[in-house]
Amino acid sequence: MKNFVYTALNKDGKKVKGTISAESIESARATLRGQGLSVTKLAKETILNKELELSVGGSVKVRDLSVFCRQFQSLLGAGVTVIQALEILSSQTENKAFAKTLRECFHSMQKGSTLADTLKKYPKVFPNLLLNMVEAGEASGSLETSFERMAVYFEKNARIKGLVKKAMIYPVMILCVAFVVLIAMAVVVFPRFAKMFADMDTELPAITKVVMAFSNFLIYRWYILVPSVAAAVVLIVSFGRTEKGKIFFAKLSMKLPIFGKMTVKNACALFARTLGTLVGAGVSLSEALGITARSMNNKLFREALESARLEVIQGRSLNEPLRKCGLFPLMIPQMVRIGEETGNIHGMLDKAADYYEDEVEMTTGNLTAMMEPMIIVVMGVIVGTMVVAMYMPLIQMYGTMG
Repeated sequence: MKNFVYTALNKDGKKVKGTISAESIESARATLRGQGLSVTKLAKETILNKELELSVGGSVKVRDLSVFCRQFQSLLGAGVTVIQALEILSSQTENKAFAKTLRECFHSMQKGSTLADTLKKYPKVFPNLLLNMVEAGEASGSLETSFERMAVYFEKNARIKGLVKKAMIYPVMILCVAFVVLIAMAVVVFPRFAKMFADMDTELPAITKVVMAFSNFLIYRWYILVPSVAAAVVLIVSFGRTEKGKIFFAKLSMKLPIFGKMTVKNACALFARTLGTLVGAGVSLSEALGITARSMNNKLFREALESARLEVIQGRSLNEPLRKCGLFPLMIPQMVRIGEETGNIHGMLDKAADYYEDEVEMTTGNLTAMMEPMIIVVMGVIVGTMVVAMYMPLIQMYGTMG
């Protein structure tokens, strides 16, 4: 089999590019015509014409998946077959790496594979949650509903992640600016005043001596500071990868004064949305709990859901282990209990997910509002300390002269 690079026009008249494997150039041209493409350029793949594909971390973003699921659901609703939907989406997807994966899925399905089996070949692109939803949808004949629920799931997930990142970007950027200002004043500005202080025959204030020692350490002992900071970062990261470290940081994230509540609410929203989506698609509760547990970022919540799954397998109701673990707010086990009693557990979980997603949005807004004055105070203290340390000896000298 040889690889050929092609440029063609699809049924909508749009220009598409890609790579195809075939025995010969004639076979490749015939295959492309069979796919409804009008070939304008076809050549054997070489180093010069090989399509370069760049992707960060080799994965597809959540927003790409949400758009994919929404478009797939719309195409299925319009009566388009699964194979045709893959062909259309592979030519319309802007992410080149994702578009290549969809083209490969299209060729795989042409050989007789099911959609679930085809997507399972790309675990780094399609998350386990989506694979289970597609498999359940194909088994029950409700593939369109599965993609609709996954579209909602990815859209909500992307929105929550965007809100959290937005809340974190501002304080991180301000703290970085404060750090740069501190280093610049200590290394560039303060040494000029230090030369003038050396000519003054007077006792320097304590604050000036401390800042001067800090400045000298940065200038003349930086080779000690840089490796120390690097070693500390490596140790923290290494500890965080151990089981004890994961548990430690999981507990710490839930006990932080400002971020603790947001961590819990975010975990509740993710749990309710994921489990509700899976159960609503017909996935068994025990299997859905296992998938939901693996999707949780916090190790404590992950272990609690794994334990709950084992109890559900043994015949116990889900709300009991959720209440006993002490991690979830009382509302979660109560909503689950009502859902179990009414036989509508996925509907109650969806409502709980909507509630906690709104709570995360509100908490994020409050967090941003709280962080702004705190950061301003921190920057004021840093800059103010440097300014006082520089001008205190001058004021003291002028007072003595007076």
